[in-house]
Amino acid sequence: MPSTVTEAGVTEAAPFKTTGPLVAEQQSDVAAERDGRVAGIAVEIGDHVRRGQLLASLDSRVLQATVESQNAKLASVRARVLELQAEEKMDAADLRRSDELRAVNIVSQEAWEHVRFRLEEVTAEIARYRADALAAEADLKYAELQLDQCHIVAPFDGVVGRQSLRLAQEVKTGDVLFWVTAEAPLRILFTVPESAMAAYSVGAPLDLTTPGYPDLHQAARILRVSPVVDPASDSVQVIGSIAHASVLLKPGMSMQVTLGSSAAAKTRAP
Repeated sequence: MPSTVTEAGVTEAAPFKTTGPLVAEQQSDVAAERDGRVAGIAVEIGDHVRRGQLLASLDSRVLQATVESQNAKLASVRARVLELQAEEKMDAADLRRSDELRAVNIVSQEAWEHVRFRLEEVTAEIARYRADALAAEADLKYAELQLDQCHIVAPFDGVVGRQSLRLAQEVKTGDVLFWVTAEAPLRILFTVPESAMAAYSVGAPLDLTTPGYPDLHQAARILRVSPVVDPASDSVQVIGSIAHASVLLKPGMSMQVTLGSSAAAKTRAP
């Protein structure tokens, strides 16, 4: 660090200055979860969005029809289960009566076995339809998931920073369509050389400035300091927190970072 000599003969290290970007604690690419054609775009760059809000939609007509078909299939299977359960109840009552009549030799063994077989057959059929119902439920859930993937939604509250799609565009799974960032809290990311890292302790004050707003001095404090020195650059990563950010500051802005003079190291001149 450059230094200055005071009247008292004390050498005060001049504040180290560097630059770094402002970042939001939450920011994320929003990608397509399935292949499809863009059918609608609900937001534009700069729009504020809420978590779960629709950003865009893919053509879902085929999938919507599939969901309706699966719903109908499941309803039919469930209705058949109810019908068979009613039959089972009646057949069980018939078997109880046959048991009583067989006990007094009014019903033949053959007739009794016929009633019992009918009950067993209905019970087995109920089990088969219940298995079909479980399979139909799974098919419906899968179809609903595919349909839901046609709706591209905001992952959290924030603002749309970028969008990369147009109506009728064919997109593939994984294509980034939007970039959404929260507006607060803001963090400042920067690196300092290994030779200066001793002055950068958690809680130390920072002064942030930007050429775009020359009169703005944004106060910040060191939140975290990486315990690892990058051997390629002989520097450490530092993260600063901003408690009350100016409304002028936006994620992505480049800021000049100055360590507050109160935290600057002082050594007596030789």
